[in-house]
Amino acid sequence: MQTGLIGKTQKWWEKGNQPNMKEVTSAQDLVDSLLNAGDKLVIVDFFSPGCGGCKALHPKICQLAEMNPDVQFLKVNYEEHKSMCYSLNVHVLPFFRFYRGAQGRLCSFSCTNATIKKFKDALAKHSPDRCSLGPTKGLEEKELLALAANKDLSFNYTPKPVHPAPEEIPVPKEVPSGSSFRPKESEEKTLVGVGR
Repeated sequence: MQTGLIGKTQKWWEKGNQPNMKEVTSAQDLVDSLLNAGDKLVIVDFFSPGCGGCKALHPKICQLAEMNPDVQFLKVNYEEHKSMCYSLNVHVLPFFRFYRGAQGRLCSFSCTNATIKKFKDALAKHSPDRCSLGPTKGLEEKELLALAANKDLSFNYTPKPVHPAPEEIPVPKEVPSGSSFRPKESEEKTLVGVGR
């Protein structure tokens, strides 16, 4: 009988995690994490414990997280959040989505060790600090509605009110009296008359 064992064995997706890597616990946690990130680049990593490609890629993702401490990595375990992944149209693993501030989703793609360049290129493209104008967007409206419509999730969302387009204000075309402004037509006539 062995004694002195402390805790449990780490699973592969827990090994090597960096301080800027967080496992998502619910749909609300994902939404809140994206909204609270402000202008910070956020990469959502959808993985499954049984996915060989996910397991092989994990150490490289941890290295990239360590090299980019200002980037927030959110990990979504497909096996624990199948319903949420389905609502977000995630059907291929490993799968990544990049988000930032008011821009919302920047890109999304699947990638493996063989195609890690795709991930590195997206990270290089979207890593420079930016200042967003406007509130942090997070998930798209249709994604929030899909999560709210999913009865397997305890996620509530109230759609944003649709604002009518502002009405155009007519601009008067009258020329004020005493103005030296001449309508375009009279200028053309004058030019034609001089050429004869």
